[in-house]
Amino acid sequence: MAEHGVDLSALPKEIREHLAELDLELSEGDITQKGYEKKRAKLLAPFLVQSPVVPAKSPGRTTASTPSSSGSSTRHRRTPHPRHGGGTRDDRYRSDIHTEAVQAALAKHEDEEEKLALPMPTKRRSTYVPSPAKAQTPPDSSSSSEEDDDDEDSGDILSPDSAPDGAAQGSSSTSSSSASSTLSSDQCSQTQLQTHTHSHSHSHMAGPSTHTHAQPPLPPPPPHSQSHPVALTETLGHVRIDLGAVGQRMSRVDRPSNTIRGMTHVQGRGTIMETADGVPVSSRVSTKIQQLLNTLKRPKRPPLSEYFMDDQEEIVEVPQPDPSIPRPEGRQTIPVKGEPLGVVSNWPPSLQAALARWGATQSKSPALTALDITGKPLYTLTYGKLWSRSLKLAYTLLHKLGAKNEQLLKPKDRVALVYPNSDPGMFWVAFYGCLLAELIPVPIEVPLSRKDAGSSQVGFLLGNCGVSLALTSEVCLKGLPKTPTGEILQFKGWPPLKWVVTDPKYLTKPSKDWQPHIPTANTDPSYIEYRVSKEGTVMGVAISKVAMLTHCQALTQACNYCEGEILVSVLDFKKDMGLWHGVLTSVMNRIHTISVPYSVMKACPLSWVQRVHIHKARVAVVKCRDLHWAMMSHREQRDISLASLRMLIVADGANPWSVSSCDAFLNIFQSHGLKPEVICPCASSAEAMTVAIRRPGVPGSPLPARAVLPLSGLSHGVIRVNTEDKKTALTVQDVGHVMPGALMCIVKPDGPPMLCKTDEIGELVVNSRAGGTLYYGLPGLTKNTFEVIPVNASGAPIGEIPFVRSGLLGFVGPGSLIFVVGKTEGLMMVSGRRHNADDLVATALAVEPIKTVYRGRIAVFSVGVFYDERIVIIAEQRPDASEEDSFQWMSRVLQAIDSIHQVGLYCLALVPANTLPKTPLGGIHLSDTRQLLQEGALHPCNILMCPHTCVTNLPKPRQKQPVGVGPASIVLGNLVAGKRIAQAAGRELGMMEDQNLVRKHQFLSEALQWRAQTDPDHVLYVLLNAKGTAVCTATCLQLHKRAEKVAAALIERSGINTGENIVLLYPPGIDLIAAFYGCLYAGCVPVTVRPPHPQNLPATLPTVKLITDVCKAAGILTTQFLVKILRSKEAAATVNIKTWPIIIDTDDLPRKRPPHLYKPPSPDVVAYLDFSVSTTGMLTGVKMSHTAVTTLCRSIKLQCELYSSRQIAICLDPYCGMGFVLWCLASVYSGHQSVLIPPAELELSLALWMSALSQNRIRDTFCSYSVMELCTKGLGGQTESLKARGVNLSCVRSCVVVAEERPRLVLTHSFSKLFKDLGLSSRAVSTTFGSRVNQAICLQGTTGPDPSTVYVDMKSLRHDRVRLVERGAPQSLPLIESGTILPGVRVIIVNPETRGPLGDSHLGEIWVNSPHSAAGYYTIYGEENLQADHFNVRLSFGDPHTQWARTGYLGFIKRTELTDSTGGPHDALFVVGSLDETLELRGLRYHPIDIETSVSRAHRSIAESAVFTWTNLLVVVSELCGSEQDALDLVPVVTSVVLEEHHLIVGVVVVVDPGVIPINSRGEKQRMHLRDSFLADQLDPIYVAYNM
Repeated sequence: MAEHGVDLSALPKEIREHLAELDLELSEGDITQKGYEKKRAKLLAPFLVQSPVVPAKSPGRTTASTPSSSGSSTRHRRTPHPRHGGGTRDDRYRSDIHTEAVQAALAKHEDEEEKLALPMPTKRRSTYVPSPAKAQTPPDSSSSSEEDDDDEDSGDILSPDSAPDGAAQGSSSTSSSSASSTLSSDQCSQTQLQTHTHSHSHSHMAGPSTHTHAQPPLPPPPPHSQSHPVALTETLGHVRIDLGAVGQRMSRVDRPSNTIRGMTHVQGRGTIMETADGVPVSSRVSTKIQQLLNTLKRPKRPPLSEYFMDDQEEIVEVPQPDPSIPRPEGRQTIPVKGEPLGVVSNWPPSLQAALARWGATQSKSPALTALDITGKPLYTLTYGKLWSRSLKLAYTLLHKLGAKNEQLLKPKDRVALVYPNSDPGMFWVAFYGCLLAELIPVPIEVPLSRKDAGSSQVGFLLGNCGVSLALTSEVCLKGLPKTPTGEILQFKGWPPLKWVVTDPKYLTKPSKDWQPHIPTANTDPSYIEYRVSKEGTVMGVAISKVAMLTHCQALTQACNYCEGEILVSVLDFKKDMGLWHGVLTSVMNRIHTISVPYSVMKACPLSWVQRVHIHKARVAVVKCRDLHWAMMSHREQRDISLASLRMLIVADGANPWSVSSCDAFLNIFQSHGLKPEVICPCASSAEAMTVAIRRPGVPGSPLPARAVLPLSGLSHGVIRVNTEDKKTALTVQDVGHVMPGALMCIVKPDGPPMLCKTDEIGELVVNSRAGGTLYYGLPGLTKNTFEVIPVNASGAPIGEIPFVRSGLLGFVGPGSLIFVVGKTEGLMMVSGRRHNADDLVATALAVEPIKTVYRGRIAVFSVGVFYDERIVIIAEQRPDASEEDSFQWMSRVLQAIDSIHQVGLYCLALVPANTLPKTPLGGIHLSDTRQLLQEGALHPCNILMCPHTCVTNLPKPRQKQPVGVGPASIVLGNLVAGKRIAQAAGRELGMMEDQNLVRKHQFLSEALQWRAQTDPDHVLYVLLNAKGTAVCTATCLQLHKRAEKVAAALIERSGINTGENIVLLYPPGIDLIAAFYGCLYAGCVPVTVRPPHPQNLPATLPTVKLITDVCKAAGILTTQFLVKILRSKEAAATVNIKTWPIIIDTDDLPRKRPPHLYKPPSPDVVAYLDFSVSTTGMLTGVKMSHTAVTTLCRSIKLQCELYSSRQIAICLDPYCGMGFVLWCLASVYSGHQSVLIPPAELELSLALWMSALSQNRIRDTFCSYSVMELCTKGLGGQTESLKARGVNLSCVRSCVVVAEERPRLVLTHSFSKLFKDLGLSSRAVSTTFGSRVNQAICLQGTTGPDPSTVYVDMKSLRHDRVRLVERGAPQSLPLIESGTILPGVRVIIVNPETRGPLGDSHLGEIWVNSPHSAAGYYTIYGEENLQADHFNVRLSFGDPHTQWARTGYLGFIKRTELTDSTGGPHDALFVVGSLDETLELRGLRYHPIDIETSVSRAHRSIAESAVFTWTNLLVVVSELCGSEQDALDLVPVVTSVVLEEHHLIVGVVVVVDPGVIPINSRGEKQRMHLRDSFLADQLDPIYVAYNM
């Protein structure tokens, strides 16, 4: 195959591999087309044939493109419909200069992008593939094309869309492929995969793995078997329970990595190609992480300081003030005064009086024309009709609602007005009817459902205003949601309401003697207008009667309104400019208002322009969106004229991006008679009402100049006129002069209301009679907003008159013109700089959103995370947008905002079209959207978290102090530097009453023989099945006889000699115990191994083989069933079955006695080997001597008071540690009866363990955390039925959890609380603590005080310190004592680095000295370093003679106020966590369980979580127990909770199915196996997010 004159097949292998890798990167969207071409050309350059060739399209590239990418290219070739394109840009935010700036910034990033391809999230193909019915665009509610509420939505555009967007294509938004699905696709050949990953084996990682013992993982399986991890595994064959049902967790696994403590190498392992960090080169995940690391190498702004001293208390890095930032230099501003408000002789004393005048004198004059859905006039309401109907309504409300002689409403009562936007006539009548009845109307939106965005907040407003009655129309009432009985639904958070229909037919004509009382305007409230705050709270702004009248007069003067004029209004008539111009001022001046509802605009965007043309309207009140819609459809009708307009009021002219809409509209409609001077932007707010408005200019006069302000200056609140680089500047138009009769100041938006300087941006505050008076029912907020007295630089008030905060940010320009650059509610303070949401929306929309964003719907807001505001952008994604397009758009938005605004985004998400919560008029409800994001209920379809870029206030990394024994480490008696040495000991292990047994029988085998002779019929063991019946029992004599048969079989076999190791392969039961004692009788060393799981041999058999090979077993004792499995074809496919040692089936052994029973020559001879896989994947075998065995049994007997008459229940795995000791050894030594319950049987019958405790009246029981979790989740809700079945746990004195970890306080407390109703004592549950070097260090037992609980500061723990705090303190962690220290055991806390003793309540490694410690690791090669380092260590100073064993666990000892069994003070041991498992990040030490606890608490859908690090990145794996739709919701909540609580940035978030996190038989997470599976791409994740 020749290409570019090069025969690709003849190229060197290395070059072909690089080319294949490039093809794969292109197909996955990990590299741009431009970067691909560039790199490819560079690779082929040395091999080009030097002759002119015609450039051809690369066939290699076309084959590598995924179906989705090819599909998307054909999809987007369509020319969008000129009017109804679903992805149309919002021209309100359009600025050619700004668009050029964005494109320039992106071009600058192109080269970097080639070097630093952002890793694309990995998504399982099944996620978000909608069914054919759901593949269409979600239905757009009728309000969605109505006006966006600018108070809440700064970045929303809804183009009138008649054709359903993307429905025809039916394309899903899930065309990306996950790591695993990509590998199996036809586009990615096997060769490409290998070469792609091979090349990454040479990449340099950011740093070595932080795990001390993290070893190279196992060779990965061939790519075609990806969904089944092939790794050494040991399994119980049972799965973990999720709440209420058995979960789908994989078999519990004890899987070693190929690392064995004490061995120099592992035999029989082929060498595999690995990266420097031990990751197989076939790992695609590592490739993605490498890309992530590359992106993180870019310098951050501002740079982090280097070191953090331990004694520094500050959590947050406080940025130092930058000397280069611009500062205001002008003089202090002075208040700006509007023109005086003229007094006109015929102005009415109140609005009611005006209505009465026009109703009487001009009754035929039209007041209001309403349009139907097609845009044609539906009805015209005359002033006469308006007056008569309002009069009727006022009379009805005051006299006809209650019972006879009872007035339901009194003057000054508040009444809700609930009318749809399509029915202005009914609203007018209701509003003026309330004014005439002296009631206070509270207009609100029509509730559509119980789940309306912000519905409960509207309820708060109604409750706050004391509203108990709502007025509505008959049509509207019928449309309200109702209960099955036909009653109006009680909306969430709403007070009970009485609904009154105000249609004319239901109104009563007033009696002749009744006349409404029309007082002169005073300071009483006339109406309450609702306003939504930045946080989503709905507050009612009370407007007094005098303010309402004065405002109408000021508008009349400013706009020069005349009687009989025609006004076209497209605004919401219930509030703001729509109410002030279209309902109030129009009535005062007898203006004819034509109301154009948004339902009409949706059908005919040009309708308002047509109304202006048809009626020769003089004034139109619109928003930028209406200008934009009219421009889109202006070609449909050419014969329209706007020459009659003398004033085009742009209601949202305060939006700094409105200038582009005004210019574009003028550009198109100037040819239709529109005069430039008629465009009049204005600024207003609910509190200050109209703040400023541009007066109509004189024809031909020059238009006002614009201000061009650099965004960098604006972010510091400073005005600098930008003359050079207009690309990163904001062009702002003025909003005219201050209103007549008003006084305006510019004050600092935060802190005291200090007057700004002339070159400083501040908040506009206004003093005027025409403004709001208070927030109804909220006096505290009222004072801060409506009673502001500005102060000068010295802090002195400038006067005594109060000003009202408008919520608008701006400055006063030349000629006292007012300029507005944003709103306080759209302001985001990030790292001390101000950013306006509108500006960010404009930048995002300038990054060509046509392919990606649905109708330009973008929400920008900030969330508070880790002591600062973080910027979030949420956009709705087009239904036909491909995954690649979306990801590319998101990446480009990141780059554009970083370049232009110099600020990092925290989160950028795309949600399916029409799914963001809407305001009543179709805008995006910002506060609800923010709440959904923070609660993890947003359901995005694409998400990009970028915490690395924007979180710059993390604590400084800690610098480790030099380690060494200094002069402060001086031991004086039992004191270390003024503190008591942290050491504790159990009671003396003296001679007990059975001292004859102890003296005569030093060996456990002799103890069994003695019991068989002295008490042959005493039952030692009872084995229960799932039904709770005893399937097998063993008396002392029976056990002895069975052990003799096994010993005889071993002695007879040639090839098995005394002292050789024998593997015992049995299910939990009495056969295992008999085989163990049989080995002791024959002089062999038993090694208990968990049998392989018949259904999962590939995963579980290799562990059996590995332990058999490692301990060089001479034989295997097992059952007939397992013999067949070991020699089966399935086994042969997994291991080499020809290399098994001698296998002896012990099911049907002949009754033979051995010629003699072996007696060891010395008590220090090895009794058995204990093999276990640690949570870090380390396979460790320890040697237990006969001395250790008998001492351990004696210690447990003494602690738990175990005698022949006692009965205990054991629900543990009998293969290693304390589980094995209790199952096989303790009963033979102490003579008590053990009821054995195999944990696997609990899977079949959850209540088995508890029923057994109840039936046998057992006082002491031992279990594992996995058993406790199984019961808590599976039986927690069934306590009543258990009680009905007679289960009673009041007999249980101690329920001991056997573990080698920090006690799980939450689980044990939950267990105690749940089963308290069954009689379980709250004091019964306790824990043990053991480790590999000593299997039982602590055990609560029957004597000694109850376990203590302390609360430690988590910040201190990270610094390896213990600081005790009170319960409920922030960042506190509860720790419970791990049980009482066993007799004969001494414990000391040691600094793991200096190996010197530590003081009381200091954190260090737990060292133990005890006669029952293990004798050492079992090694083949006799390596003594580990032995000396773990078993025979000495303190570096203090007591250098005692030999200690290192447990590998961190903890501390605290002397409590309690007394122990000897009467002395009780020293409590608190275990914090395993040293091997700790994560070292930023110089601090983290315990995975703490991070996992925070993560699991973060979202209801997280069933379980696990964390690990890889090349200094924190990886969080979360199991999703909810719907796959929730998968992407976990990414922001997990990132935020870890940042807030642990001050760490999560690098990768992996969402997997329940049961994927491997858990061993002790219930411990195997994080290293999870890490290896993740890096080998064997998890089949639902979603992988790489946080930038």
